[in-house]
Amino acid sequence: MSTAETALPALSAPLSKVDFLHDYRLAWESRLASLAGRKEVFMGKAKFGIFGDGKEVPQLAMARAFQNGDFRAGYYRDQTFMVAIGQLTWEQYFAQLYANPDVEAEPATGGRAMNGHFATRMLDDDGNLTDLTQTKNSSADVSPTASQMPRLLGMAYASKLFRQNPELHQFTHLSNNGNEIAFGTIGNASTSEGMFFEALNAAGVLQVPMLVSVWDDHYGISVPAEYQTTKQSISAIMAGLQREGEGEQGFEIYVVRGWDYAGLVDTYQRAAAVCREQHVPVLIHVTEVTQPQGHSTSGSHERYKSKDRLSWEEAHDCLHKLREWLLAEGHATELELDEIEKTAAATIKTARTAAWAAFFDAIKAERDEAVVLLDKLVAETGTENTLHEMVEQLKVNPTPIRADIVRTMRRALRHVRNEKRSAGRRAVQRHLEQLLAENADRYNSNLFSQSEYAVGNIEEVPATFAADAPVVDAREVLQACFDANFQRDPSIFAIGEDVGKIGDVNQAFAGLQDKFGELRVTDTGIRECTIVGQGIGAALRGLRPITEIQYLDYLLYAIQILSDDLACLQYRTKGGQKAPLIVRTRGHRLEGIWHSGSPMGMILGSIRGMHVCVPRNMTQAAGFYNTLLRSDEPALVIECLNGYRLKERIPSNVGEFTLPLGRPEVLQAGTDITVVTYGSMCRIVMDAAKQLAEVGISVEVIDVQTLLPFDLEHMIVDSIQKTSRVLFADEDVPGGGTAFMMQHVLDEQGAYRFLDAQPRCLAAQPHRPAYSSDGDYFSKPNAEDVFDTIYELMSEAEPERFADIY
Repeated sequence: MSTAETALPALSAPLSKVDFLHDYRLAWESRLASLAGRKEVFMGKAKFGIFGDGKEVPQLAMARAFQNGDFRAGYYRDQTFMVAIGQLTWEQYFAQLYANPDVEAEPATGGRAMNGHFATRMLDDDGNLTDLTQTKNSSADVSPTASQMPRLLGMAYASKLFRQNPELHQFTHLSNNGNEIAFGTIGNASTSEGMFFEALNAAGVLQVPMLVSVWDDHYGISVPAEYQTTKQSISAIMAGLQREGEGEQGFEIYVVRGWDYAGLVDTYQRAAAVCREQHVPVLIHVTEVTQPQGHSTSGSHERYKSKDRLSWEEAHDCLHKLREWLLAEGHATELELDEIEKTAAATIKTARTAAWAAFFDAIKAERDEAVVLLDKLVAETGTENTLHEMVEQLKVNPTPIRADIVRTMRRALRHVRNEKRSAGRRAVQRHLEQLLAENADRYNSNLFSQSEYAVGNIEEVPATFAADAPVVDAREVLQACFDANFQRDPSIFAIGEDVGKIGDVNQAFAGLQDKFGELRVTDTGIRECTIVGQGIGAALRGLRPITEIQYLDYLLYAIQILSDDLACLQYRTKGGQKAPLIVRTRGHRLEGIWHSGSPMGMILGSIRGMHVCVPRNMTQAAGFYNTLLRSDEPALVIECLNGYRLKERIPSNVGEFTLPLGRPEVLQAGTDITVVTYGSMCRIVMDAAKQLAEVGISVEVIDVQTLLPFDLEHMIVDSIQKTSRVLFADEDVPGGGTAFMMQHVLDEQGAYRFLDAQPRCLAAQPHRPAYSSDGDYFSKPNAEDVFDTIYELMSEAEPERFADIY
């Protein structure tokens, strides 16, 4: 009910007895699945369990308002809802609990996420989006609390764009005129997170169809509401969001008890209607929810809940209350309900048994196949040895896992390493290689797209320049690039702080809002986390957002979302979902602690699954944007903050030329030393190389161009083979980006074999850059630093020729 109402609402669309009993059956199936799941964990058949018991009835009510085309971004207790909308079977539920890596058995994550993490498969076998208007859709869950909220905002925002932008009406497989609601669920304690508040504020500003349900069971693990929420009520403290009347900005806020079936059904119908029809965001605070088994299998709630609280929870259990209501209203008899509960128990037992058999029988078959080969190896070496013991242990293991099989085979081959090579040994070796490949697919695949639109499949188109190509401020190259792409593809849009009216702080979008409209070039509030989330959700739904983070340092606000959600999306769904979001930002040289950072080590370590482009100028940046906007993979593009006013020529094919990712460029050939760098450091290194040439040192300068991927063709090792010396230079802190590049070149590419001198790294000081030109000079590598480092290396080899300077 609305916060302003006090009376219980009547059902707006009365359901039949069949509907009531259907919901009662699903509620009991879900409860029994939770109880059985906990037992499976304690029996050692699963590693961990987190369940949706106590939330069954409100989720059934929510499911009745959920329509084809709608989307969910939720909470890891939504099992009842997922079953009710037909996107989860109980066998699949247990398959996820057991971590079955077969995507047919566990379609949400292919066994990669712990139980309770739901997702629907939105891509076909070729990696293309299916008709999302004909299915009920769930975006892939994430565990970090409230992290579903930024993406939820984006999925709701997409509905606004699909409704209000006529150019998007052609995409009928993605939206039905923007009528889709983005349903979000969250626990009461998680509403303490800043992402929750940020997302709600943004939804109120944007007026998008976002319907958020808060399951309020009073606790966040052991911490009660008095430590979590002012007034112990999220609806009370968010009351200022309530709109004044129809047509006004704001939210509709409803409060309803989690055991009140009739009130819940009616509330969700009313809330969904206003959300869907008027694009008004909605907050539903579901109070008096219980959690019968506590937070998870890692502990018992009896440790922190009082006897009075436990007694209250038992009395207000939503299943017991639903039974009371059905009997009191005459919708069912005791006998009917008893029979439903009995049938539900049998259903869950059957599903659990089938899921375990499907999971474990496959492993036993793999074990038995390996044992046959290992027995032959034992027969060749005799039974009085450690090898025989290892094989027997594997053979009698009642619950082997795949790691046991592979571990035994690897150790077996280690054991016979000094024996004469035999047919048995070769058979074990071949089988081990097969198992490693199969398990690589199970556990390591799909970090990036496998479709025809993967970055590596985008055709390379060189930039062309007319003889009279205009020389302009570099930002105009980007402006022309964006202009051309916006004309080419109506699904592309850009959002960010100051992106719209003034065309971003460096003018690369100048004039484009006037040309393409506010829906496509849009200002946002200062809220980096949900700017990125807005892009993730819209990209999930088939649009092509460019989200701008004004300065690279501010990426810290959004790095968690990029890492936990976007970067691992394709991986954690095993190719079931994708969000080709481009995050645009700028950094590197300039002055100031918070406007000139280069935290590359942090970025590279946290967003594997995204591409990271570090162009040295705006023409290079334009080539990357052209490639990425034709691809279906997410990326971060870091432009040089001090490059927008430098002069560059505009390519005649500014919106069509593409640059391959993972291919460095040799900026200057040389014979004495290879310098590997990127971004604004390229100009610093080229300046130093010119000075070094004056003293007889020939420097080969390589711009890596992208850090993820990094030098796929191993061009850098070819250079080092020629020069026998290498310097890695960038503006990150010591041990950051330079260490990343060194590991790739020396370890992965094996360049250590060709070195005649110690490989060197030149990075910034281990602090943020100080303000002013002097601050820049003394905080980050300068041309003199580059000169001195290289000169010192050459002096070690030829001290007479290169005498000490200092």
